[in-house]
Amino acid sequence: MINKLEMLIALAQERHFGRAAESLSITQPTLSAGIRQLEEHLGVKLVERGSRYGGLTPEGQRALVMARRIVGDSRRLRDEMRAKRDGLTGQLRLAVIPTALTWASHLVADLNARHPGIGASVRSASSQTVLTLLENLEIDAGISYLDNEPLGRVSTVELYRETYRLVCHRSHPLSARAHVTWAEVAGQQLCLLTPEMQNRRIINRNLHAAGPEPEARPYAEIEANSTVVLASMVMRGDWVTVLPGDLADFLVAGKPMAAVPISGAPLAYTVGLITEYQEPHTPVLDALMTEAARISRLQ
Repeated sequence: MINKLEMLIALAQERHFGRAAESLSITQPTLSAGIRQLEEHLGVKLVERGSRYGGLTPEGQRALVMARRIVGDSRRLRDEMRAKRDGLTGQLRLAVIPTALTWASHLVADLNARHPGIGASVRSASSQTVLTLLENLEIDAGISYLDNEPLGRVSTVELYRETYRLVCHRSHPLSARAHVTWAEVAGQQLCLLTPEMQNRRIINRNLHAAGPEPEARPYAEIEANSTVVLASMVMRGDWVTVLPGDLADFLVAGKPMAAVPISGAPLAYTVGLITEYQEPHTPVLDALMTEAARISRLQ
């Protein structure tokens, strides 16, 4: 039964029979047969079918909620039994907002040093995507903002509060400054993260609070969803960007760039580890949260 529920979850995620089957490493006929068997077992129609996937029925939507809960409980039971048999082992799946990737590397490296049997895969994602992946059981935990958007029923560990740096080339007139203001930042040739990133929305609000929006142009003339692209633009010498302090310091190290503190930020937000609320957590997740608390600047 668990494998049939996993098929329903995959189909709801992919919204396509072929892609859902591929994600489960099974054939499409096997997936279709499994969904039909689940429908027969429950006595209701779960999926609207036509020439292609037509969405879940109301009964299917309700079954999806229960399926996620049951599959999640099943995986937790499996992980806990494995921990009792083999010790702390497993592969954690993490999704992390782009500006917190350096913190993610610290966290998983320190966790692996303490528990060599625990590995991790880390992907970059927007804050909203982190929550969606967590809800869909596609990740075990995420690192995201804790106090700017509704998180739902999750467990959290605070890691740090964002501070901001203007990242510019060493030849830039502001590179030697001890600090700059948000009003000064607003007048620069900016490249920033794309608008779906929560960090970009925070930066926009700080820029707006510092003064009127520049006339006839947006805050950023070049946008990217990768901080590596932003750093590459800055290396050209005529562009600047705004990044959280730790990430900015990491990107400028050994390069002809400077990370200048921005003073008087009207808005700063807390970033932390989030995972599905459980009581208790699995041993591996408990170890992850313990390690997050150990390296936190706010605990």
